[in-house]
Amino acid sequence: MIALESLLLEALRPWRDAPAWHVALSGGLDSSVLLHLLAKLGERERLPPLSAIHVHHGLQAAADAWPAHCQAFCDGLGVPLHIERVRVERGASLERAAREARYAAFANRLGAGELLLTGQHRDDQAETLLLRLLRGAGVRGLAGMPSTRALGGGWLVRPLLRASRAELEAYARRQGLAWVEDPSNVDTRLARNFLRREVLPSLARHWPQAGAGLARAAEHLRESESLLGELAELDLEAARSDSPFAWLGLPSLALQPLAQLSEARQRNALRHWLAPLTRMPDSEHWAGWGDLRDAAVDADPRWRLDGGELRRAAGRLWWLSGDWLHQPQLAAAWLDPTQPLALPGNGAAWLQGGAPGGPLRLAYRRGGEVMALAGRGHRDLKRLLNERGVPAFVRGRLPLLLRGDELLAVANLPGLDGPSSGEWRLHWRPSKV
Repeated sequence: MIALESLLLEALRPWRDAPAWHVALSGGLDSSVLLHLLAKLGERERLPPLSAIHVHHGLQAAADAWPAHCQAFCDGLGVPLHIERVRVERGASLERAAREARYAAFANRLGAGELLLTGQHRDDQAETLLLRLLRGAGVRGLAGMPSTRALGGGWLVRPLLRASRAELEAYARRQGLAWVEDPSNVDTRLARNFLRREVLPSLARHWPQAGAGLARAAEHLRESESLLGELAELDLEAARSDSPFAWLGLPSLALQPLAQLSEARQRNALRHWLAPLTRMPDSEHWAGWGDLRDAAVDADPRWRLDGGELRRAAGRLWWLSGDWLHQPQLAAAWLDPTQPLALPGNGAAWLQGGAPGGPLRLAYRRGGEVMALAGRGHRDLKRLLNERGVPAFVRGRLPLLLRGDELLAVANLPGLDGPSSGEWRLHWRPSKV
């Protein structure tokens, strides 16, 4: 058994019982070698069902021939191929947009527990480390590409990270494999191509094991990142206390336990918590965290991040995104209160129990509303919301049930959500983040 086969089997040993393996096949050297190795191993090893996925972006003329090349290659191996055609939105970073479109297509194809196998190798890892180092990345970024991560309902696995490109090319030439070359790979105006074609060869002339050493450094940094993650989990444990507004369905943390940590541990804990929610801000942008944390008690501070914002209210940090970033508009008659009412951009409301008589409508707070409470007379809604500590960003979204100008109920707030007799209650299910 050749070294590459042994390396591959060892890397995939924990995944031998997965429902299926899918190879991300670009048609290039790396993915072609990976698929060929797996197809040949499958002839003598008991492996999960194997297939390939080719994503066609249509960004350059040369790529139009790649689906046919991949189909012929898979036909020769007896491996099923699925071709996904995606549209890439052009923006500031076409490379990033293409990558996001590609992985979204892969995620959509993965069933529960299935694997997407990609062909990144040790030289790719070295390039990634150098690129991120030059951009001033922290430990998380310098840890490089992980060998595994969740993707869709399954997992992305990079089983060739310990193999060099030279080893893959030597295998391909021994096996007589043909592969496509992306014309953009020779454009050294692109940062990664410059590192691959100019910088790393120069380093290798002085340090022949430069690529291996950089990849090994990434492994050490990944271990350090894992330890920082464990520390973050310990620091976040106290901050993940229950919120009286858990029904909002928003990610949130208690602020006080975080504020008692050192600055470095605060940032480490927040990076860990925010990682699945947003791209990490650069070092300078972290000043927004200090402004949010230290704002006056009666302020309504916010820290804007990619795809959302962090807010502070009711002694907690809240992550808002999607519909939560926009004030909903509603002035709708509720013609059939026996049925839930969809609220554009704000979930849905419904009545539990009977419905009060008269023409009903739902609206949002505009200011100046007054509500009649049994035994308390008429009370200003603003004061009632203050008494219950309702976060400021929620107040303009709370559905109010009105009959004419009479405020009958405020959704989800006990004591305000319906009559004291309990014959009906106004409920609200907010939009999901």
